[in-house]
Amino acid sequence: MTSPRNGPPGDLLVVDDNRVNRLLLGRALEQLGHTVTFAENGREALATLAKRPVDLVLLDIEMPEMDGYQVLAALAADPRLRDLPVVMMSSVEEVDSVARCIEMGAEDYLFKPVNPVLLRARVGASLEKKRLRDQQRELFRKFATAEVAEELLTTGVTLGGKQVEASVMFSDIRGFTRITEALSPAETIELLNSYYTLTFDAIGGHGGIVNQMLGDGLMAIFGAPLPRPDHRERAVRAALEMLELMGGFNQDQARRGGMEIQIGIGIASGSLVAGFTGTQQRMTYTGVGDTVNLAAHLEAHTKVLGRPILIDENTRAGLGESIRVESHGLAQFKTRSQATIIYSVPAGQPPAGAR
Repeated sequence: MTSPRNGPPGDLLVVDDNRVNRLLLGRALEQLGHTVTFAENGREALATLAKRPVDLVLLDIEMPEMDGYQVLAALAADPRLRDLPVVMMSSVEEVDSVARCIEMGAEDYLFKPVNPVLLRARVGASLEKKRLRDQQRELFRKFATAEVAEELLTTGVTLGGKQVEASVMFSDIRGFTRITEALSPAETIELLNSYYTLTFDAIGGHGGIVNQMLGDGLMAIFGAPLPRPDHRERAVRAALEMLELMGGFNQDQARRGGMEIQIGIGIASGSLVAGFTGTQQRMTYTGVGDTVNLAAHLEAHTKVLGRPILIDENTRAGLGESIRVESHGLAQFKTRSQATIIYSVPAGQPPAGAR
């Protein structure tokens, strides 16, 4: 198989009710190095796409059962397929038809009989655009969570936020200054990376997003940007799993004579503003409001009470009976006019309901 002249080969789906057209177009594409799958109509095409991803669809407009316009509409309505590049094909050379397809999300347009030079150029260009979009999505996900990355790609990047009901978590390593004094810079970074690897997995596994890394600590949100009615329980389950993972990590560290990690976690639930803050040149997805401040206070208060997980009354109200809590009465925090009822969540409870 030869390599396409316009970039690497792609996995293509040809949708046309005319068998002769399908076979001849498929042969031309295979000669360019591409892998080709066929569908006789729009319904069959959507069924194929539901089973396996492709890089590009070449879609005829005039088909029985489900025409090309209807397929375009179905693709646009499916979050998993709306970014799939589609090149339309038609024997009708009408500007209105071309404009309608482009407005509905088609990448390009080819008239039948398909010119081989145009076919190579437009398929190659469409595949290159998809490759760049995939790279963009991957880059976003390196610097943000999958949920935030999808919001960026779907709605674009705009500064501002919206009022949401969510749970906020702050987590911090205890005695981190002492740890940094005992370890080399490289060893400290390695320890932090282990901490983040384990905590990110626990938080993400329960539907939370880590939106800030604060040196030896982090901030996470449960319930934004994707709303989750059970965000309180998800946050507490994640905290329990974080402690469980830290326990396993410390056992391994003890066997190897390494530095162990103890963490404190504060969780508060309620209304906050979540969105992108910063400037057009540099921004981050975060949450602001009294709920965020309270979660930070609770995390700091774990040092006072000597309990690894502290939550507020609002968080406790959203927990099922399977999660045990202990009341510690009222606490008055600076920057807050009203005292807060505090509960601790004892470690050792299974973080069920995860994943």
